[in-house]
Amino acid sequence: MSFSRPPAFTTRPTLEGTVGMAASTHWAASATAMGVLERGGTAVDAAVAAGFVLQVVEPHLNGPGGDMTAVFVTADDPTPRVLDGQGPAPAAASAARYRDEGLDRVPGAGALASAVPGAFDAWLLLLRDHGTWEVADVVAPAIGYARDGFPAVARVGSTIRAVADLFREHWPSSAALWLSDGQAPGPGAVLRNPAWAATLGRLAEAAQGATREARVDAVRTVWAEGFVAEAVEAFCRTPHRHASGTDHAGVLTVADSAGWRASVVDAFVGDFRGHRVAKTPAWGQGPALLQMLALLEPADDADLDPSTEAGAHRVLETIKLAQADREAWFGDVDDPVTLADLLDPAYLDARRALISDDASPDVRPGRLGGREPRLAELALAGVAPAVSEASGVGEPTVTLEGEPGAVAEPRTSSHGEMRGDTCHLDVVDRWGTVVSATPSGGWLQSSPTIPELGFALGTRLQMTWLEEGLPSTLTPGRRPRTTLTPTLVLDDAGRPVTALGSPGGDQQDQWQLLYLLRTLVGGWSPQAAIDAPALHTTSTPGSFWPRDREPAGATVEDRLGDEVIAGLERRGHQVTRAGDWSLGRLSAVGIDHARGVMWGAANPRGMQGYAVGR
Repeated sequence: MSFSRPPAFTTRPTLEGTVGMAASTHWAASATAMGVLERGGTAVDAAVAAGFVLQVVEPHLNGPGGDMTAVFVTADDPTPRVLDGQGPAPAAASAARYRDEGLDRVPGAGALASAVPGAFDAWLLLLRDHGTWEVADVVAPAIGYARDGFPAVARVGSTIRAVADLFREHWPSSAALWLSDGQAPGPGAVLRNPAWAATLGRLAEAAQGATREARVDAVRTVWAEGFVAEAVEAFCRTPHRHASGTDHAGVLTVADSAGWRASVVDAFVGDFRGHRVAKTPAWGQGPALLQMLALLEPADDADLDPSTEAGAHRVLETIKLAQADREAWFGDVDDPVTLADLLDPAYLDARRALISDDASPDVRPGRLGGREPRLAELALAGVAPAVSEASGVGEPTVTLEGEPGAVAEPRTSSHGEMRGDTCHLDVVDRWGTVVSATPSGGWLQSSPTIPELGFALGTRLQMTWLEEGLPSTLTPGRRPRTTLTPTLVLDDAGRPVTALGSPGGDQQDQWQLLYLLRTLVGGWSPQAAIDAPALHTTSTPGSFWPRDREPAGATVEDRLGDEVIAGLERRGHQVTRAGDWSLGRLSAVGIDHARGVMWGAANPRGMQGYAVGR
């Protein structure tokens, strides 16, 4: 038995060209990036411009107050690097302080969950060091959309409708921006954010200096130490409603933002089937994908096919093991996880031996480096105590509204945390620079809008625990263990061949694993792999408030087939059918070096993601 053949038809072609390719979760961002490439900009210039557009046209999925990570290579240096735009916890954000406020978890909405905003500085660092355009040029499309308006996709309106009462009763500044005459916008309504347009304009005007690099740095300084940071601190002083149902003030200060800057660090790189896969270090969840691939490496091709019962089972059980290690070991700590420990052959053999024919309901981290693992007590529970089942979870897990088979819609609780997505974009240029970036956080429903700035703060600290002694314990100056996990794949000669990623929180690497198996093992085209039926486990503790899990839980698209789904259920998986086209939000671009062409592909689900190129 061999890996299943790819389908004869796909929802759209894998695009090919020789000028450049861009793919993202929104057509406006993809078009913006391609416009930059057409005007002679590099993939970095294009990615930065598209990233700022995503903050405007997908305000329910990311924003200026959020965070971002990227993996990239440049035409001059094929070594994969990671752009670290994950801000740390403020100096006053400690587990003890939050417990003193009566909390047992960091809330999923409200400024107490805010890390230092990292996305803005990260985009500008990438532009300064590897781009060619000026700040005013890359932010011009975003200013235009914010000032002149953009047609809202349906999910913007459905998200706002879900939190409209929260806005009216507790977050008046958000109501003023997003509710027109007290009502949420309908699909296609033209929305504007004049405050953010003005803020971006002021920042662009701050680009003063003798060199382009100095001008970019001047803008970064104004963001971190000037009027933006001052407005953030002033906003945080006023208590407001949090996802806990109680009111709290935030703790971010000018000193917090002034003391942090984005950085570029070495990627964690693993091997799989003649390719090199580059991910974030273990302050993100990226190394978990490398462990998944290493655990699956020795298996026969047929046993890696997620379209079959045996392959889907093996994939789900492998993901659980890697995510259990993520939960026990990953974090911004003094003694971080090393890739050598995580991918040690003897350790992998011991982990692999835990996979049986039956679904495991347990969270089973290993003794990494001979050390005993430790999990947060709340992580081992099922549904989090004292939390309604209707509560959303900050970002990641898609739930459905409407009839089976309908496109997934975000469900947002009355406290503002949402089951939805984030954003992703990939760009490649004719010179060989490739960028894979996943911006997120700072959603319109994450905390009240700061009226003079036009954006909300992020809530990434909800990924930390208030229990002491864990790698992900809330600690001043430490990054939360982010779920943002873009991917870059290189061939055996070290040349970049694929940049990919997906929204989806804890599902990001799970859905990317399916793509890599179908393309690198099954030989499927990029678009066929993106179109293919998706699945993921919900058995591991969620990274988002309220940090719940469903032991042995598995969510699948119905297109996986009744026979395969019934087989998974016989093995003990607690299967949730999510409709035919509901899971997975991948986009990808790449280079076919043998033919000298670039390609691009994007997710058809939701009729929003697009690839463009020529």
